[in-house]
Amino acid sequence: MYPKEFIEYLVHFHGDRDYFECHEILEEYWKRKDPGNKESIWVGFIQLAVANYHHRRTNFIGAKRTLEKAISIFKSQPESITQAGLKYSLLIKELTDRLSEIEKRSPYVSMLLPIQDSNLLNQCILLCKQTGFHWGRHSDLTKASLVDRHKLRDRSSVIAEREHAIKLKKGNDKM
Repeated sequence: MYPKEFIEYLVHFHGDRDYFECHEILEEYWKRKDPGNKESIWVGFIQLAVANYHHRRTNFIGAKRTLEKAISIFKSQPESITQAGLKYSLLIKELTDRLSEIEKRSPYVSMLLPIQDSNLLNQCILLCKQTGFHWGRHSDLTKASLVDRHKLRDRSSVIAEREHAIKLKKGNDKM
């Protein structure tokens, strides 16, 4: 009923708090299922993970900006949020409260998304146990592999792609 990528996202979001991995998993899914649609709920969930990643690193400007975008997408699609197994009104309240905390520069605190579908919740908790994570555990703020994950990844393919795009653009500019 739910995309396996979304279940994996929820497991990382609530289990090991690897928001970077949440982003990676759901971005691939979004690119396959709803490419180019920047108002997709999948983009909203990606932005929510990114906002948490920024907040945990005390990047309040980045956290605020991405959370505002996520909230905007979610507010425009209450039915899609409900179909994703979450309680819409509670999600919006929790995210607007979180935004207020970010604006006050309050320290990051792990959050639980309001999953209202018990079958979805049970699937997530089971997968969480199978992967060795603990559902609902708070982020380990001392773990550099989580907090600074973006610094530890191999970016060679991203850099090569960017350089290729620049070359193409320069080639088109000459025409």
